[in-house]
Amino acid sequence: MKPMRWIRRLAAAILPALLAMPGALAQAPAAPHKLDVLLDWYVNPDHAPLVVALQRGYFRDAGLDVRLIAPSDPNDPPKLVAAGKADIAVSYQPHLHIQTSRGLPLVRIGTLIATPLNTLVVLETSPIRSIADLKGKTVGFAVAGTEDATMSAMLSRHGLTVADITLINVGFGLTPALASGRVDAVIGAYRNFELTQLELIGKKGRAFFVEEEGVPPYDELILVAQRGRLSTLPLRPFVDAVERGTQYLINHPDESWKLFLAGHKQLDDELNRRAWRDTLPRFALRPGALDRARYQRFAEFLRDSGVIKSVLPLDEYAIELPRR
Repeated sequence: MKPMRWIRRLAAAILPALLAMPGALAQAPAAPHKLDVLLDWYVNPDHAPLVVALQRGYFRDAGLDVRLIAPSDPNDPPKLVAAGKADIAVSYQPHLHIQTSRGLPLVRIGTLIATPLNTLVVLETSPIRSIADLKGKTVGFAVAGTEDATMSAMLSRHGLTVADITLINVGFGLTPALASGRVDAVIGAYRNFELTQLELIGKKGRAFFVEEEGVPPYDELILVAQRGRLSTLPLRPFVDAVERGTQYLINHPDESWKLFLAGHKQLDDELNRRAWRDTLPRFALRPGALDRARYQRFAEFLRDSGVIKSVLPLDEYAIELPRR
């Protein structure tokens, strides 16, 4: 028998058997893409869509290996992402405008919480009954950036300016600073957290909502990535997985609460149970969607307040990720 004919017959006999073996010729599955996500604060109910997506395996389904990392300093995450030392950061829309105007190469790729949470809070027993009563008082804040613009907008409606108050950075300690009398008020207190925290320690608070006091509405918590890495990171699958997490969270809040506690048992207390309830209606149901007019309006507000010098083209710092 000629050699070539023998080889053809052997191949004809072996090939059907190979094809009949499940997965015999299939490629090994690709390793999941690792993504480090820096949170804006320690883990809390504001991060529920991320935690649920992680616990339900939605990131894994998207081919992602996601780590959620709490920062040691809440000011650091956007800077670390801009420097390429992390992949995604949870941040705030107001800060994004400021940071990008100063040259940080950041881009908003998604939204976690689509309403302001920020409030100015005083104690219920405080003589401050209106914003006008803040004259000569001290106001604590947590994360530097927009407190001047926010306070300026709120004060100007009552004939005051930022020069009429004293701003003090109290870091993570908004509630202790207010409860102890270190400051007369705090700006940046979240309506779904600090108000309950005060009540639980017997110091009931009273809130002034920023969007009712001259500040345009905005997205409180957003997801940002480095501009230069938009085409190299699997960001669209990440945002889609967050959307799946949000949908499950809204449809199954009690089951989601159990998933949340599975990895964070230390949060099983009255404060976080109430925060969970109060935050549910504020999550972005379409995390990838971008309200362009809203971003433009807030940028113009910051420019007119003197916080930023000019309004950048929106596509330079906020996008809807394309589907591939």
